[in-house]
Amino acid sequence: MKTSPSTTNQQAASSPPASAAALRLQGVHKSFHTNQGPFEAVAGIDLEVGTGEIVAFLGPNGAGKTTTIDMMLGLTVPTSGTITVFGRTPRAAVEAGEISAVLQTGGLLRDLTVRETVTAIAALHGAKERIDTVMERTDIMSLAKRKVSKCSGGEQQRLKFALALLPDPRLLILDEPTAGMDVSARRSFWATMRQDAVAGRTVLFATHYLEEAQEFAERTVLIGAGRVLADGPTAQLREMTGGRVVSALLPTGRPTTPAVQALRAVDSVSSVRLTGQRVLVTGPDSDAAARMLLNELGATDLEITTPTLEAAFMALTGEES
Repeated sequence: MKTSPSTTNQQAASSPPASAAALRLQGVHKSFHTNQGPFEAVAGIDLEVGTGEIVAFLGPNGAGKTTTIDMMLGLTVPTSGTITVFGRTPRAAVEAGEISAVLQTGGLLRDLTVRETVTAIAALHGAKERIDTVMERTDIMSLAKRKVSKCSGGEQQRLKFALALLPDPRLLILDEPTAGMDVSARRSFWATMRQDAVAGRTVLFATHYLEEAQEFAERTVLIGAGRVLADGPTAQLREMTGGRVVSALLPTGRPTTPAVQALRAVDSVSSVRLTGQRVLVTGPDSDAAARMLLNELGATDLEITTPTLEAAFMALTGEES
């Protein structure tokens, strides 16, 4: 089939560049007018997410997460700065079916059955052929005849997930996606997400389950006060709290002060805490601390633990545990 030059130019204008990032935010600000005056919810975010990444988007309440997600989806526009999804505006990407979302807000029609709900939304997307595929993929086929009002919170989340998959989006934005799911359903959900990421789908999710981000996200973005506080591999962010913690029991019958002073003199030790005979040593080189405790100080019951993402979250956002 031949195309005219004008047709070719129109296609080029409507198609995003092949090298476009899945998601790019550049200098994004968002302000609102309140009774107390202007409030800047997002104070300058720069972020780029590549194709096939699974990224956790974390921050305390009021950090600007929801506002940022709304802008990513074209539900609101930045006061300044730009957002693109595969080279398009968010609204154009939504219309093209390249981005979908599972949000906490937005209800389902309670009097419809699960299959009727999926069928209705599939008709809007012109994706009737995907009904069975997404229902099987999200494990809701057994709920097909059940009314939405009779579904549990976790089952309704799985239904929302099915609806989001209908246009076969290249980017999924998930806001607390596993809220209400039991442990088994959460693990099944993330197994599906990993398979999709391997196939090239990009996933960005906000969650309050820090262990979920720690286990399933390759990369974590921490935000606070409308800005990116940290962005990097999840394992690397965990180390930002000062390294591993070495715990051991110092020998009874000996003064503990010399032992604590010796540990604090080690270059790789960041902090030393003492509770009775139990000493906690934090630092990037846990091996050096362990050798001193065992070989020089005669300590016993030694344990080495890796810092959690929760610890990094608390340290970087200033939240109290």
